[in-house]
Amino acid sequence: MENKTRESLVLEFKSKTYALKTSKDLDPLMERIGDTGLVLLGEASHGTHEYYTWRTAISKRLIAEKGFNLIAVEGDWPDCYRLNRYIKGFDDQDKKANEIMQDFKRWPTWMWANWETAALITWMKEFNSKFNSDKKAGFYGLDVYSLWESIEALIAYLEKTDTKAFLQAKKAMDCFEKHGKDERLYATKNLSVSCRDEVVKLLQEIRVKAQSYNHDSEASLNMTQNAYIAVEAEKYYRRMLFLDDDAWNLREKHMLETLNRLIEFHGPQTKIIVWAHNSHIGDARFTNMRGLGLINLAQLIKEKYTEKKVVSVGFCSYRGTVLASKEWNSPVEEMEVPPAEPGSIESTLHNESTENKLFIFNRIDNQQGEGYGKYIPHRAIGVIYHPKREIHNYVPSLIHKRYDALIYLDETTALHDLHVKPDEHQVPETYPFEF
Repeated sequence: MENKTRESLVLEFKSKTYALKTSKDLDPLMERIGDTGLVLLGEASHGTHEYYTWRTAISKRLIAEKGFNLIAVEGDWPDCYRLNRYIKGFDDQDKKANEIMQDFKRWPTWMWANWETAALITWMKEFNSKFNSDKKAGFYGLDVYSLWESIEALIAYLEKTDTKAFLQAKKAMDCFEKHGKDERLYATKNLSVSCRDEVVKLLQEIRVKAQSYNHDSEASLNMTQNAYIAVEAEKYYRRMLFLDDDAWNLREKHMLETLNRLIEFHGPQTKIIVWAHNSHIGDARFTNMRGLGLINLAQLIKEKYTEKKVVSVGFCSYRGTVLASKEWNSPVEEMEVPPAEPGSIESTLHNESTENKLFIFNRIDNQQGEGYGKYIPHRAIGVIYHPKREIHNYVPSLIHKRYDALIYLDETTALHDLHVKPDEHQVPETYPFEF
């Protein structure tokens, strides 16, 4: 029965398969996206070279051919906002992208301080140079982690523009600094008395005065977002203590609310590309996450903006190497990714053929094969990874419902960490696609 199910699954996939070698082979995906205004691009790890370069290839085409004007990533707002200012020609024009990204210090640094992202940022800057400020594509972070960095950004700006709000921001920072800028120490040592009142008051102050922060076109957006992060990050780190679902769900809601603010600020015609892990951009309703009470960004986006306005693209691979750490805040390592577990979607597709391929799921007719409606294990590697514990890295998924499209890459290689300086003759190749 299992073999029959697997064969049925392969047949269903094969009839909807497109070989994938260069960016020209993305034409079926571009056709599927059509006039959609939200495209979610996933990854099965946070440390795989090919996931970043293929997402770059897709993003370039979406920006150049379909007028997408914003990339929002699973990254910190302050760091990403600095890149946004850079690619729009406002700040750091005497530097290269990789020089700016050397300042990305918060672990896991390799997620965005890598040569692959530097190549994308360089391309975006060059592309933007052809347009006026209001037509330039932007780059923003969606995540909730940057508690200290966001308050520091508020202090730096408000010191010169708003004395009252500056003093409130300083009061909030003074409260947190008692814990040595350590989120976990703050959460564990301060259960009875928190800094929440200080950050809530700060947000209220910022919201009232946001429109007066107008020294440039995005100052009000930046200040408001940093204030929201201070409030939500404080709540997030305190919820982490209880090891329940609230922290995860709070983070997903924060990312949706950030997207909402970006759309509200840039206007209803905004077209957004989201870069995040599969666990965020593959609809949680079609995985075992649903039974665990977990939601995710893709689910929330599709519920808010309707299915027809969103296309989500998952990524997976059979074997290779990856950048990851063995413990939280520990050094990054290049690790082996062993062949996928038998019965997984990755193993099934590898056994069919070792070519890279693209699947467009909405092309499937109503006659679904027996295996096609089955939940199947799907690998997910995080920033913490132990290859010998592979069995714990699979999420049961209804693949054709979790994603609108899937990119399968048979063998992949590790991301190139920007903090590891390459030999000048061996700078990683980051433009492997025809464009």
